[in-house]
Amino acid sequence: MKEITTKEVESLLKKDNIHVIDVRETEDVKAGKIPGALNIPLGLLEFRMLELDKAKEYIMVCRSGGRSFKASQMLESHGFKVINMASGMHAWKGPTE
Repeated sequence: MKEITTKEVESLLKKDNIHVIDVRETEDVKAGKIPGALNIPLGLLEFRMLELDKAKEYIMVCRSGGRSFKASQMLESHGFKVINMASGMHAWKGPTE
């Protein structure tokens, strides 16, 4: 599984059209999320996979990297291209919405 740092994600936000999925619970996301990130809590991800496009690459995010790692494994096993953001939102220094 690929991993990416928070600094690399911040850099990609400035120049690329990236697809970020935040797997934290809705209450956690209220404190801030990466701009444009789609919030799908980990517990719902399996049921909402049909909303995702296998032609796109997704960056998975959570608070510290554990839930996003699990989410990445699950999506990868279903044929999705994913990258886990190591260290999660607690290390994020970029913009939030």
